[in-house]
Amino acid sequence: MTYITKPAVRHPALEKNALGLTRRDYEGAMSTLCAGCGHDSITASIIQAFFELAIPPHRAAKLSGIGCSSKATAYFMNEAHGFNGVHGRMPAIATGANAANRDLVYIGISGDGDSLSIGLGQLCHAIRRNVNMLYVLENNGVYGLTKGQFSASADVGTVSKRGEVNRHGPIDPVSLALTVGATFVARSFSGDRKQLVPILKAGLTHRGFAIVDVISPCVTFNDHEGSTKSYAHTRTHSYEVVQTDFVPLMTEITAEQDRDDVTAVTMHDGSTVMFRSVAEDYDPTDRDAALSFLRASQAKGEVATGLLYLEDSSEDMHAFENTVDRPLVDVPFGDLCPGSATLEELQKEWR
Repeated sequence: MTYITKPAVRHPALEKNALGLTRRDYEGAMSTLCAGCGHDSITASIIQAFFELAIPPHRAAKLSGIGCSSKATAYFMNEAHGFNGVHGRMPAIATGANAANRDLVYIGISGDGDSLSIGLGQLCHAIRRNVNMLYVLENNGVYGLTKGQFSASADVGTVSKRGEVNRHGPIDPVSLALTVGATFVARSFSGDRKQLVPILKAGLTHRGFAIVDVISPCVTFNDHEGSTKSYAHTRTHSYEVVQTDFVPLMTEITAEQDRDDVTAVTMHDGSTVMFRSVAEDYDPTDRDAALSFLRASQAKGEVATGLLYLEDSSEDMHAFENTVDRPLVDVPFGDLCPGSATLEELQKEWR
């Protein structure tokens, strides 16, 4: 896969963070995603979050699986550690890397296909182990790389570009995370950077597994009537819609949400998605109340956004496993592998 690097141009007036770095220092390669893709908006928010937190890029690790969303790790923080894994297996790689070096800041980028289908089991176990990482799920309801089939997050009654109607109930990543025991759960819209950036910053600083479900426009494979996650374009009446070989330039969809009110966001195909941000008096520390709020929102056809659940007293994987404070990658080999005699003595305890 070929990536085009951005020109190393630094204007002297660019804002700098506490490390003396500019926002450009947190960027990556030029995006090869479709013009107007919501994933690029999420990438911009991730860059802003790392910049504002003044996290050194070389102290971060970015991981992904397979899918349009998983390409996004190439588009931010060139100087960070990175690993693009097998489809759906990113959580296991993140768990192993975190076990070896707890001192890095971990961010996983995944999609509704990568996380909720082939990677569902991997995601659940990363949640229950409370791996210390930010998990960004870029949710568009379709498989973009394989021409727009329904993903596991597609709603009942959604119509595909080919006219098929989805009859399977969706897997809601937010409800799933709450049920499995996630200690930080949030949802946002890719076009609402004012809400998304603070959520990402909170997730990056949370001790434990922080999952953020981001509704993200797909401008290529949801460009039709009848999709509840329909973010794509429509062509003029005198042109036929081209399925795969051409994606016209579309403008980025942005919207700011008001507290205690529903925000209607019109997508590229003319459909509308209803977002409701949590109220000022919403209690994000009550897991049962969070689930009830989600069910009530779903019943009204609304997408609840904001910080939905936080367990601020949680213990991460290292606390559960009682690992040493020193990252395992820095522990001398002789201490990690003390020899067969020590192993023999240890095994006696289990006989």
